[in-house]
Amino acid sequence: MIDGMTGAAALGAASARPRRGVIGAFWIGAVLVAVLLPWLFFDWSHGRHSGFVVSMLSQMGMMVIFALSYNMLMGQAGLLSLCHAAMFGFGGYCMIHFLSAAGDGSLPVPMEVLPLLAGLCGLGFAVVFGYMATRQRATAFAMITLGIGQLVTVAALMFHHFFGGESGVSSDRTNASSLFGISYAHGIAVYYLIVAWTVIATLAMFALTATPLGRMANACRDNHERVQFMGYDPRAVRFLQFALSGFFAGVAGGLYAVTYEIVTFDALAAPLSANALLMAYIGGTTVFAGPILGAVLITLLQSGVSLMSNSWLVYVGVLFIVMVTFAPGGLAGLILAHVPIRRAGRLGRLVVPYVRVGLPLLAMLAGFVGVVELASFMTIGEAQGKHLVLFGNTINASSVVPWLVSVVLLVAGGAWFWRAAKGFRATWDGITADLRDLT
Repeated sequence: MIDGMTGAAALGAASARPRRGVIGAFWIGAVLVAVLLPWLFFDWSHGRHSGFVVSMLSQMGMMVIFALSYNMLMGQAGLLSLCHAAMFGFGGYCMIHFLSAAGDGSLPVPMEVLPLLAGLCGLGFAVVFGYMATRQRATAFAMITLGIGQLVTVAALMFHHFFGGESGVSSDRTNASSLFGISYAHGIAVYYLIVAWTVIATLAMFALTATPLGRMANACRDNHERVQFMGYDPRAVRFLQFALSGFFAGVAGGLYAVTYEIVTFDALAAPLSANALLMAYIGGTTVFAGPILGAVLITLLQSGVSLMSNSWLVYVGVLFIVMVTFAPGGLAGLILAHVPIRRAGRLGRLVVPYVRVGLPLLAMLAGFVGVVELASFMTIGEAQGKHLVLFGNTINASSVVPWLVSVVLLVAGGAWFWRAAKGFRATWDGITADLRDLT
């Protein structure tokens, strides 16, 4: 019996090693993609990088840290924080002052280390305010953090010496020295600094999930009373988790300050905390890598789609509603749901059902985009004397035809999608039933 158990354990360990190898290879590949991606948009004729692409990728990096730090509360500890931007912004403000101090020689710290100091400022902020907020949990915790967020935002407008009022505080990132003699005058150098800190912060937050604190945070999230019964202090767990999340949010805020060389009260405000919630939930709060997917997607929508449409916030809001309603596990949850099917070799059975459900989905989305853009143009664009360009064609919004086509696509595509989704669901249930029989 013992030999059988030993053999089973060895077999399990052997099968786990390849999975760990695949996961490690995936993360290494992700880092390589982040390093090489700016060069895909390099203008070789003029010898320069695309400023827009580098700026967008830089924002993705800092938002990945920010979203992961938020998920230390939301996903791992079950705490809905509404003041996470305050720790981000405070770290950013401190970073701006650090850059100024580096310029006058009073802070001889290299640029590569300054984000660590910004993180410590975020940690100090989280320790002070977290001591009050973490005395409660659930709804009471959320309300306290909402008050903290509003308090800090108002303070940023009142205390000009540190926060600079509405105009904010600015500095020059070239003031700081470098350990490697790098000049941070160009955005690409800042981007690689962000990549380095994103890797460091991601590895550190992932390591924290395997610590006793990370396990107890999960336990407090799942069963608060059981943790108390076992003799642990849930408040201490909440406090430590809140403080550490503040540290990483401060690092992200410091990188924000380095990138844009200015921090205003917007970096402390509630909309940024809402962004963190969107990134974590849309990506998937129950999977460590989920907020990374969410941060990339939301940044693409903010930076890319916002250039093409003034209604991009509508699309983000609808996406959030759809994910909460139909996919509470987020994008990462949807991906992981396919892993057992792939391992069983049944993924090919979903190709045709996905095509059948994808075509009406595209039609429905095209109709929805058409209706939103037409309505938005009639409200704003037409008064500004602009022309509506939709799917590469100039559209006359006053004509009945584009409205009719959009409504037909939306309604007919929705009805078609509803029928196709039933067939897809039947196929999915059949495959999962087969997998249960195999086990």
